[in-house]
Amino acid sequence: MGNYKKIWLMLLSILAITFSMLGYFGSEVYRVAPPIPAKVVGPNNQQLMSKDSILAGQSAWQSVGGMQLGSIWGHGAYQAPDWTADWLHRELVAWLDIAAQDNYGHPYDHLTPTQQNQLKFELKTAYRNNSYDKSTDTLVLDDRRIQAIQQVAAYYNALFGDDKNLQPTRKAYAMKEDTLPSAERRERLSEFFFWTAWAAATERTPAGATYTNNWPHEPLIDNKPTAENVIWSIVSVVLLIAGVGGVIWTWAFMRKEDKEVIAPKQDPITTFKLTPSQKALGKYLFVVVALFMFQVLIGGFTAHYTVEGQGFYGIETSQWFPYSLVRTWHIQAAVFWIATGFLAAGLFLAPVINGGEDPKYQKLGVDVLFWALIVVVVGSFAGNYLAIAHILPEDLSFMLGHQGYEFVDLGRLWQIGLYIGILVWLTLMLRAILPAFKQPGDKNLLALLTASVGAIGLFYGAGFFYGEKTHISVMEYWRWWIVHLWVEGFFEVFATAAMAFIFCTMGLVSRKMATMAALGSACLFLLGGVPGTFHHLYFSGTTTPVMAVGATFSALEVVPLVVLGYEAWEHYSLQHKAVWMQRIKWPLMFLVAVAFWNMLGAGVLGFSINPPISLYYVQGLNTTATHAHAALFGVYGFLALGFTLLVLRYIRPTMQFDEKLMRNSFVLLNAGLVLMLFTSLLPVGLIQFYASASEGLWYARSEAFMQSDILQTLRWVRTVGDVVFIVGAVGVFWQVVKGLIGKNTPQFIGTVAADQQTELTQAPVAKATQSCCGGCSGEEVK
Repeated sequence: MGNYKKIWLMLLSILAITFSMLGYFGSEVYRVAPPIPAKVVGPNNQQLMSKDSILAGQSAWQSVGGMQLGSIWGHGAYQAPDWTADWLHRELVAWLDIAAQDNYGHPYDHLTPTQQNQLKFELKTAYRNNSYDKSTDTLVLDDRRIQAIQQVAAYYNALFGDDKNLQPTRKAYAMKEDTLPSAERRERLSEFFFWTAWAAATERTPAGATYTNNWPHEPLIDNKPTAENVIWSIVSVVLLIAGVGGVIWTWAFMRKEDKEVIAPKQDPITTFKLTPSQKALGKYLFVVVALFMFQVLIGGFTAHYTVEGQGFYGIETSQWFPYSLVRTWHIQAAVFWIATGFLAAGLFLAPVINGGEDPKYQKLGVDVLFWALIVVVVGSFAGNYLAIAHILPEDLSFMLGHQGYEFVDLGRLWQIGLYIGILVWLTLMLRAILPAFKQPGDKNLLALLTASVGAIGLFYGAGFFYGEKTHISVMEYWRWWIVHLWVEGFFEVFATAAMAFIFCTMGLVSRKMATMAALGSACLFLLGGVPGTFHHLYFSGTTTPVMAVGATFSALEVVPLVVLGYEAWEHYSLQHKAVWMQRIKWPLMFLVAVAFWNMLGAGVLGFSINPPISLYYVQGLNTTATHAHAALFGVYGFLALGFTLLVLRYIRPTMQFDEKLMRNSFVLLNAGLVLMLFTSLLPVGLIQFYASASEGLWYARSEAFMQSDILQTLRWVRTVGDVVFIVGAVGVFWQVVKGLIGKNTPQFIGTVAADQQTELTQAPVAKATQSCCGGCSGEEVK
């Protein structure tokens, strides 16, 4: 550990404490998850449904796209309703009408205010009272509620079938006709929706909050924010302010200016020949931009469904490519191309770390991994299609087709294949990295890079801790290990360590500065990021302690983002440190964009929906989509493209970036994203926010509200931003393709001036690369 012992001990302590918290409160998720009764019975003990039938309904929901068609407990797509909120409100309204007829002989709307208030009091009492008997594992319902359930179930049976009267509603919800063909499975689906609504309306303990912490907002039964919700929201804001202040004071008083590094006259990475495995990375880069283009185009197609519902400019496409399918492909393509960009960056660095040489059979491993990834991508996309088209047998849908869970939609078989591929990548990386530890020099930065590589390789395995019929609260806990912890945590650390290693190797920053910055960033990212995973679980059947931990620590996630302006300036200014740095100007500019969108997308827009009181009203609205687009593409998308352009520049030494093409593409990508967010997604989300806070979540996602003129207009306006973004994406795609297919004679990683070529003997090569493995300074390679 050397001079970095204290910061290493801090990092290890943070990991030990935060993962202990994640594990301890994770066991709480298992313990307090809303019960799925073995039997649901009526007053005469007649069985209405069972645990098996409810879980069969969960499987039916997964098979139609799950979270890609509406949402459950706020997690999923935003065009169709949140089925929990929608079912609950419909059932409550049905109960009131039945009670009004029973008591007064008139519909509820025709009663006097006094009579209505009396029935609403009875409604709240009936629904919030917990009639689940833990000793017998039985839920007992009264006749009036059973009648209300039957009415709502009949509506859902017609909606998910092909009832002609509900065709306009299906169109408004972007559902294809006959969404779930099996009548029996539609019955089971209704039972699952009922259970999620029951958990949202039923008090966990008498006079306490419901199983979902009183979410969703539903005035009819007094579902409103708890006192704990408000308290921990205020605490999170105070901690954010304190954290920001602490970072600024620490930055001002403790940051020591590093000795100015004199950049070498030649890029040190260009002083050794391309290895066979590095030459083989071109196909990875093509897949990155090909999947990027596919994702962007299918994203525009998906967005258009929000205005036409079942067609694309008059062409009825939903029967073949429904909204739930193309949204699945849109999200999965993003995961695939961003991950491939990171994997390619790691595989490029591996020989650099290994002294400019490939370990034995490294190229073979790179080629095998590539084709394995292709099989996973094609197989998972095909499985998605076959599942949603109901071509796959229902018992194979989860395994081969569609898991139904956002960001991990691919069938379990393809998920296993992807994990095996990641483990192969981990093996290829470690074969090159571990021998470098035997070389002399400071290995702290290399150790952090190695740890992040190991975490990426192993933590994707969290997705195997749930199955098709796992309780949805437990599933959400493990799903966010992947979506939040794996991506937002360990990919972030890997990116930081990799960039620090690259800039150090180039001789642009000192070994000490690169190591301190990477270790410090890792501490800050993981301190808030690991327990901050719980901020996704406020209303997923968890209790107040989970809300408290999630709110407090996720506020700390935003703290390091306040200094990203300085990081952006550092990245931007690197291009002026040496003449040869102009050749990688555009990869650096993409890193500048990463810093900006990290601040805005992850920081500002992320924290705007992070406090429990905020998320209570906006979970499942387009405010979440605003943050997701700005953070996923703005941060990880730009980062993956920056890695792609950087690797391209080195494996195609004679290539020159087209300055005009790259400038226009860069501007259009950023401008398109800004237009998409601030002329459409965010305004829609804010209007929904008002509707949710004033009327209830069901109304903010209802057909009548979502199809109002103002929201329709705003969704049409998004077309402008989409088109601008697509044009920018085409430019990046063409630049990479042109660079890959152009005439190249790759001998050295970079072009070398004639008067320098005589200096490139084998001895200097070894010296440069060995010193870089330990973290080099400008003086060492100059």
